[in-house]
Amino acid sequence: MRTYERFLNYIKYDTASDAKSPTCPSTEKQLALGRALADEMKAMGIADARLDKHGYVYGSIPANAEGLPAIGLIAHMDVVDCVPSAPMDASIVEDYDGGPLTLKNGLVLDPAVFPAVAGAKGKRLIVTDGNTSLGADDKAGVAEIMTACERLLSDPALKHGKICVGFTPDEEIGRGADRFDVEGFGANFAYTVDGGAVGDINYENFNAASGAVTVHGRSVHTGSAKNIMVNALLVAMEFNAMLPPQERPEHTEGREGFYHLRKMNGQVDLAELDYIIRDHDRAQFEARKARFAAIADYLNGVYGPGTVEVKIKDSYFNMREIIDGRMDIVQRALDAYRAVGVEPCIAPIRGGTDGATLTYKGLPCPNIATGGMNFHGRFECVAVEDLDKMTDMLVRLVTE
Repeated sequence: MRTYERFLNYIKYDTASDAKSPTCPSTEKQLALGRALADEMKAMGIADARLDKHGYVYGSIPANAEGLPAIGLIAHMDVVDCVPSAPMDASIVEDYDGGPLTLKNGLVLDPAVFPAVAGAKGKRLIVTDGNTSLGADDKAGVAEIMTACERLLSDPALKHGKICVGFTPDEEIGRGADRFDVEGFGANFAYTVDGGAVGDINYENFNAASGAVTVHGRSVHTGSAKNIMVNALLVAMEFNAMLPPQERPEHTEGREGFYHLRKMNGQVDLAELDYIIRDHDRAQFEARKARFAAIADYLNGVYGPGTVEVKIKDSYFNMREIIDGRMDIVQRALDAYRAVGVEPCIAPIRGGTDGATLTYKGLPCPNIATGGMNFHGRFECVAVEDLDKMTDMLVRLVTE
C-alpha cells in the first residue's frame, strides 16, 4: 500500500485531544485509531503489536542481522482542537501549478501567505475542503512509519536491527511522552517523525512551560464602585501589557523566545489568562518564568495580596543539552537523507515533540520531517511525493 493511501485512511479518524480532560488518553476517540493501527500491524506481521490502557500503540520487528542497533520510530496520533478536525473531506490536487488554490469552501491557499506550498509545484497535493485541519501533524508520520514497516517485513534483503514502533496519544497537549514505556519500548535510540519540510532534522527545541494567570476582582454596583471595585478584566489587561509586546510569536523567529496568550476569559470579579512560555536558552527561559512572578507581585502590591495568582508548569526542555553527546544518531539521519537524494537541513524547532521529553527520560530522540505544511490550521497540506520520499528515508534510516 502507498503511504498516501494509508494517510487518507487515518485522517478519517477524528483524534483531537483535549487539554481540559484529566484522562489518558484525553479523548476516547483517539483509541479508535489506536485499535486500528494495532490490528493493521498484526496483519502485516508485527506479532507483538498492542494498544495499552493509556492509548499508546507499541510493536516491534525483530532484527534480521547481528550487531545492529535497536532503533525506534515514533509518531503521535492526536491532532489539535484549535480548529475543527471533522468531518474530513480531503482531496488530491493533481499536478499542482504552484499558484493560489481555492479550496471547496472558498478559502484560498495562497503561496504568498504560505510560501512552503510553492515547493509542491508539479506534485500531487493533498488538501482539505477548508473547513477542517488535515491531520498531517502527525498522521503523515504515522503513515510513513507504517509503510516503512511493511517494506521491511516484505523484503528480507533489507538488513536491520530490532525496529521499535510507538504511536502516542495527546502529544498536542504536551502529554504524549508522559506514560511512554521507555524500558519496554526496547530501543537504543529513536526518532520522532513529526517535522515539516522534507530534509529537516531537529535536535534543538524550545524549553517550554505553561503559565496560568488568575485575577480575583471585586464586583460592586457601578454607582457605588469608587475605591471599592477591582475589575479583574482590567487587571488582567495590565498583566498582559507588562509583557514585552515584541516578544510574541508573531514578532520572533529562529531561537528567539516568546510569551503567547492562548486563551482569556472572565468577568469583573474573576479573569483567567492562559499562556505558553518558550525559549531555547535555559537561563532566558528561567528569566521569562520569573518575570511572570514579578508582575504578579507588583500588581498584588497595587491591588492587594492575592489579587493575581500565577501557576507555572514546565512542559519539556531543550533536547540539545543531551543530543550534543549523541551526534552519531544525527549523522545517521543526515546520511539517510542523502542516500535518497535529499540534502538535509538542521534547524531548531520553534516548538517541541515527544522526543524532547523522551530524550530526558533516557531515550535520545531527534525529530525528522513528515513533509507536511501549514500545521494546525485549515490550510494544512502535504504532497503525495513527499510522503513517499520520507518513507524511503525511514527505510534507509533503520537499515544497515
